[in-house]
Amino acid sequence: MQTPDDTVKSQLLDAALVHVAFDGWSEETFRAAIRDSEVDPAAARMACPKGALDLAIAFHEAGDAAMVKALKDRDMADMRFRDKIALAVRLRLELIEDKEAVRRGTTLFALPHNAAEGAKLIWGTADSIWAALGDSSVDVNWYTKRATLSAVYSSTVLYWLGDDSMDHEATWAFLDRRIENVMQFEKLKAQVNGNPVLSRLMTGPNWVLSRIKAPSENRGMGLPGSFGNR
Repeated sequence: MQTPDDTVKSQLLDAALVHVAFDGWSEETFRAAIRDSEVDPAAARMACPKGALDLAIAFHEAGDAAMVKALKDRDMADMRFRDKIALAVRLRLELIEDKEAVRRGTTLFALPHNAAEGAKLIWGTADSIWAALGDSSVDVNWYTKRATLSAVYSSTVLYWLGDDSMDHEATWAFLDRRIENVMQFEKLKAQVNGNPVLSRLMTGPNWVLSRIKAPSENRGMGLPGSFGNR
């Protein structure tokens, strides 16, 4: 359910997108959004204490929400899992109506003081995809899946921003190659675990990794994960 702040932020975001292509996610854009939306300035500052940065974050999160909804509406019963991942990333980009807003956001989150926020958003996108596809991992795989997909997604976005091929076909080919690279790595891991000599060498590291738990098992602790028997 939307809060009053969410409603204000949505109004500001709709008004801001007209200006982002010219002024980026800037204070000028934020002020223009306040003016155009006729939102009370005090309410705008309360809903978005970081100004345009909060709107850029809202824009990204709205894209994630749209992608999750689109995934839920698709019949993926007969699809390979790698194809489901590719579909999710492709939908996430195809649903974007304003490519320039993404380009400006990439520039914004590349700034050192915004880099952590940008990384958090990319991780959130990967987490949304895995959750929508029913990921049930509770160990270190929870982290490795999201870290790997974050890398795939972020590199695909950068390629997509510079792609002028018909219907972004070059981007989808690039995405397929990145996913194939991940699959090859997973095959290598399986071969190592299936090798009697190498699997014994990995006993210690695997034991350490087995102690790492996903956040879902430790929400009451207020921590992103844990190490131990929980």
